[in-house]
Amino acid sequence: MEKEEITIPHISLVWSEWVDWNDLEKDARIPGTIRVPNEQPGVYEVKNKNSDERLTIGKASNLRFRIKQGLVKGKSDHSSGDKIRQFENVAQLVVRWAITDRPSAVEEELHRKYEAQYGHLPKYVDHT
Repeated sequence: MEKEEITIPHISLVWSEWVDWNDLEKDARIPGTIRVPNEQPGVYEVKNKNSDERLTIGKASNLRFRIKQGLVKGKSDHSSGDKIRQFENVAQLVVRWAITDRPSAVEEELHRKYEAQYGHLPKYVDHT
């Protein structure tokens, strides 16, 4: 039997401010609109403005594409985004993100911490 120990380095996140869902629908080429980092990997969260519970916590290899095109606009496949747009009042939702070169590890840890705090995964997350 072979035993191997793996040490995972510390990961620090710098979260964006919470941004209104509807502001993310706007074309980022227009001056003064919200710009989600392009071609940057990371994680993101969605919640209702009046609650701390998350609707989804996800990972992305390209934050802008995943958040704007998938989650918010539905122009690319995104199962949480489809459900959120169908069942939630998006005018009441906010989104934030953080860049990380280890989005899978961070998403897994955010899910673990969330489940420990609330006893379940976010509403539109089926699994880690």
